[in-house]
Amino acid sequence: MATVADENTSRPPQAMSGLTRWIIDWGSGAVDGLTLVGDMAMFTWRMLVWMFTRLPPKGTLLINFYQVGVLSLPVVSLTGTFIGMVLAVQSYYQFHSIGLENQLGAVINMSLVRELGPVLAATMLAGRVGSAMAAVLGTMRVTEQIDALTTMGADPIHYLVVPRFLACILLIPALTVMADFMGIVGGYFYSVIVLGIDHAPYLMHSRDFVSGFDFFTGIFKSFFFGGTIAIVSCYRGFHCQAGADGVGRAATASFVHSFVLILALDLCLNILLDAMYFRFYPEGASIL
Repeated sequence: MATVADENTSRPPQAMSGLTRWIIDWGSGAVDGLTLVGDMAMFTWRMLVWMFTRLPPKGTLLINFYQVGVLSLPVVSLTGTFIGMVLAVQSYYQFHSIGLENQLGAVINMSLVRELGPVLAATMLAGRVGSAMAAVLGTMRVTEQIDALTTMGADPIHYLVVPRFLACILLIPALTVMADFMGIVGGYFYSVIVLGIDHAPYLMHSRDFVSGFDFFTGIFKSFFFGGTIAIVSCYRGFHCQAGADGVGRAATASFVHSFVLILALDLCLNILLDAMYFRFYPEGASIL
C-alpha cells in the first residue's frame, strides 16, 4: 500500500502551485542579481588595484584617449548644439506668454550645465564608446585573445581595462564642457538670432542665475558617469558569450545597463549635492 509520503513525492512537477513557482523564479533572479553585483565588484577591485599599482604603457593610454576623447567630440558637440536649440524652442512660448522671455537664457544654461550637458555627454559616450568597448573585448574573448594574454603572462585587466577606464573617467569632463558650451551657443543663437530676444538681458540673467556650483555639479557627476560606462562595458565584454550573437548581446547590454545606471546615479548625486549645497548655503547664496 502506498503511503501518503509516497503519493506526495510522486506528484508531477506540473502540480507545483503558482505561488511556489513565483517564489522560485524571484529567488533565482535575486541570487543571479547578487552574483552579478559581487562579480562586478571583484572585477572593479582588480582594476583599481592594477591602476594604483602600475599604469599601463603610454602608447596604450594614448590610443584609448584618442578613441574616447577626440573621436567623440563631433557627436557630443552636435548633440549639445541641437539640445540648446530645442530648449529654446520648447521654453520660449511658455515664457513669452507670461512676459519673461528675457529670462530664457537662465533656464537654458542652468538646465545644460547641471543636467543635460553631463547626461547627454555620458549617453553619447555609452552609445559610441561603451558599445565599441564591449564588442571589441567580447570579440577578443570569443577568439581567445584574452586567454592568450593570460598565457603570455600579461594580466588582461591591466592591459585592456585600465586604459579604457582612465580614458573614460579623465576625458568625459572635457566632453561635458564641450556639450555645455555648444548647447549654450545653440540656445543663444536660436533665442537671439531667430526669436529676436534682446541679447543683453539674455546674457545678464544667465550670469545672475547660473553659478559656479551649477557648473561644478555637472563636472562632478561626469566622473561617476565615465567610470560607470567603462566598468559596465569592459565587464560585459570580458563575460561575453560565445558566437557573434553573444558579442551583439554584450554590446547591447553594455549600453542599456550603462544608461540605466547613469540615470540612477544622476538622481542620487543630485540629491546628495543639493543637500550639501543647502547645508552650507542655507539661503541659497551663489558660490560666485
